[in-house]
Amino acid sequence: MSSSTGSVWRQPAQVWAVAFACVVAFMGIGLVDPILPAIAKSLKATPVETELLFTTYLLVTGLAMLITSWVSSRIGAKATLLTGLALIVVFALLCAVSGNVEMVIGFRAGWGLGNALFISTALATIVGAASGGSGAAIVLYEAALGLGIAIGPLLGGLLGEVSWRGPFFGVVALMAIGFIAVLTLVRSKGEKREPMPFSAPFQALGRPALAILAVAALFYNIGFFVLLAFSPFPLGFGAMGIGLTFFGWGVALAVTSVWAAPFLMRRMRRTTIILTVLPLLAVDLVLAGVLVSSPTALVVCIIVGGLLLGVMNTVLTEAVMEATDLPRSAASSAYSAVRFLGGAAAPPLAALLWHTFNATVPYVFAAVSVLIAALTVFLGRRVLAHIDDEAEGPAEDAEAILVGDAA
Repeated sequence: MSSSTGSVWRQPAQVWAVAFACVVAFMGIGLVDPILPAIAKSLKATPVETELLFTTYLLVTGLAMLITSWVSSRIGAKATLLTGLALIVVFALLCAVSGNVEMVIGFRAGWGLGNALFISTALATIVGAASGGSGAAIVLYEAALGLGIAIGPLLGGLLGEVSWRGPFFGVVALMAIGFIAVLTLVRSKGEKREPMPFSAPFQALGRPALAILAVAALFYNIGFFVLLAFSPFPLGFGAMGIGLTFFGWGVALAVTSVWAAPFLMRRMRRTTIILTVLPLLAVDLVLAGVLVSSPTALVVCIIVGGLLLGVMNTVLTEAVMEATDLPRSAASSAYSAVRFLGGAAAPPLAALLWHTFNATVPYVFAAVSVLIAALTVFLGRRVLAHIDDEAEGPAEDAEAILVGDAA
């Protein structure tokens, strides 16, 4: 991460085109957050039904991750990016004009497919074209992720004050701009393609180190998405209030993912960071549950959670990079698929626990899930020992792998 980060902001036009589209793609994760109560009210949907907007999106994104590297290795990175962006535009538009919650839930699934095709290819494309080595490229990618996650709820809140349909139309417009930017600026001439076996991601999960990290990420993501997707309901704010809260959460996540996590990784072992941050996240979630009746306290817990989640996201990404000697696209596809499945299960389970018990229980459930993630890493620490080793030239090795996968 430390290599050549000084040149991170001096990049070719095609890198900025993909980075802009990344920002908009990641906006889609938190975009619906501020309008969940409004959708529930306008479309006469239950909280469980409303939370399925996250579930279908994340479930399809996760499952599609298993085939995206196979697709991109055959049709090329640019075609995969454009296909993903086009699907997001189409399905975001369909969400905007839907007449009932079932239609929105279904169209969010199509959105998830487009998102999987795009984000699984975007990092490899940025690394392949970026100046300053893969360290600078990863920082730029993480910055785009953080900015998108931060802006999504804010834009959702602003447009959601007008109508719950507004945020979806906003994504259509921005993603259309992203599509045009990628179409005109990303070069595909001379692109070499090396078809990847369809079974590669499934074989990757057979590697013990990657399997341990994937299981840990599944339970970690339950905590992540309970905090993100369930919190708008007990907060009790309007769309703008929810948007501002999660804008603060997203900024906190971006700051620690881009700056704090690399700082810590230069001084601590990756497994040590994981085993420190996950229990702290569990404590934060328990406090959120105990203090759920106080909107101010819950806002503080949400933003503190963002700080911890930013560290975890970057450290887990780096750990997966070092976990196996497999091509990174295969490893990341397998890892991401399992990780997103945890995120898909969390929102409706949280809403169900809320209605069965009370608003405290979903946060306790999330805290227990995060502790299970920590226990998984602790029990597998011997298998994961090599991710703490300082490999010679890790940034260059990663770049070579990623460029090969993108080609």
